[in-house]
Amino acid sequence: MSRRTFSGTEVVRVLINVGGFEWRRTVGDHAQLYYTHPTNDDDRRQVTVPLHDELRVGTLHDIADSAGAQEFEAFCEWIDENS
Repeated sequence: MSRRTFSGTEVVRVLINVGGFEWRRTVGDHAQLYYTHPTNDDDRRQVTVPLHDELRVGTLHDIADSAGAQEFEAFCEWIDENS
């Protein structure tokens, strides 16, 4: 079982550096990340990540869903391995 405690900055860093997301803007203390699949223009995603010191598990679930993760545990392991 991987850890489930991540900061918003850790999640943003992995989504940008490994996941192919682009940080386009910040609203308050929330990063707005965008993704467009390289070959499928219909696959577009927007993820909002609070830049907090520790994200709640429910918030992390929402981020995983918005990012297109199929399984929450696998998403947490991926963040953990790449942070």
